Amino acid sequence: MSSPAPTDVSLIPPLARLPDEWALAAQALGGRAFHGKQIFRWIHTRGVTDPAKMSDLPAGLRKTLVETGVGDALAVTSERRAEDGTRKLLVTMHDGASVETVLIPEVTRGRSDLPAPVEQDADVGALDDLDDGDAEEASPALAAKKRVTQCISTQVGCAMGCVFCASGVAGLKRHMRADEIVSQVLVGRRLLDDDQALRGVVLMGMGEPLHNYDATARALRLLTHREGIGLSSRRVTVSTSGLVPEIARLGEDFRGQIGLAISLHAPTDEARSRLMPINRRYPLAELLAALRAYPLPHRRRITIEYTLVVGQNDAVGDARLVARLLTGIPVKVNLIPMNPIDGSALGPPDLSGVLAFQRVLCDAGYSCFIRRRRGDDVSAACGQLALLGAKRKVRMAL
Repeated sequence: MSSPAPTDVSLIPPLARLPDEWALAAQALGGRAFHGKQIFRWIHTRGVTDPAKMSDLPAGLRKTLVETGVGDALAVTSERRAEDGTRKLLVTMHDGASVETVLIPEVTRGRSDLPAPVEQDADVGALDDLDDGDAEEASPALAAKKRVTQCISTQVGCAMGCVFCASGVAGLKRHMRADEIVSQVLVGRRLLDDDQALRGVVLMGMGEPLHNYDATARALRLLTHREGIGLSSRRVTVSTSGLVPEIARLGEDFRGQIGLAISLHAPTDEARSRLMPINRRYPLAELLAALRAYPLPHRRRITIEYTLVVGQNDAVGDARLVARLLTGIPVKVNLIPMNPIDGSALGPPDLSGVLAFQRVLCDAGYSCFIRRRRGDDVSAACGQLALLGAKRKVRMAL
């Protein structure tokens, strides 16, 4: 994957610098190139952002780093823990803007409150099995720990205006910088229990990641860098509402190695445009062409996210249309009964409707899962992350 180094590293926020950029920055601050790579490892491998604690650096360089403002890009200002162990964190950045990020612990497969033969995605819903030989699995100590997936945000608010999602209630306030995106992971790791380990990240929180492409791409390079956090690219998934040019760009820049999740949510342009205004700009024919052109590695699949909204997109006939629409594309489908959000009269179908929709897709040969509702008792479930205290921009009903 390409990662061209900007000419002036001083313009890059410290926590967003890659190792080679840190090498140049360290030299500019009076240190040596290898000091820069040490700084990178302190921040991204060990999670230490206070230069005073970077014990193998010269004292003078540590002091200079403090003076130049090296430190956390955000802080956790509140935490809510759900009954299932999911934890929703409100994080606040230096300008006072806040977003939410969610730590989602692994759970065992299956659930007693749903009848057979329901299959469910065991993770947050967009992660495939690890490659054999992944560095994460090579460590017995790490493998013994419980897996946690973190859902992170990429924008303060959202411009997409999907009617079933709370993140876009007040519209877009601003893009997040790459250091702010990655810092959600840095602070999230500090809060893990002793028997937990961060094993995956999904860019499915507040905002549209591909609308903030440059910062998202840099954050992806940081998250997967072997000298830093070192997540397997198979364990990082970007969710998009369907920005066609940026899907192509993501595939080219990362050679298809980053997981891709598509918010489909309707099988026709008419229905999808009602639920997702972005469809008016990039209709289904263009979106599906982009998915067919995505350079997907062998045995990998694109995740199709489909929020079931009663009376809007949940009929058995809709399921048949979805099955035809996705013909020939390597996908798995996650069905998400709509989670309740404040101010919206929309809601999910009953369980029998969800199961009927799933059965059509399974009978058509698709792997189709029903998304577990995780953290909904603290409004941390899919579609519930909101810009707290914001005034509603649109009326969220049809």
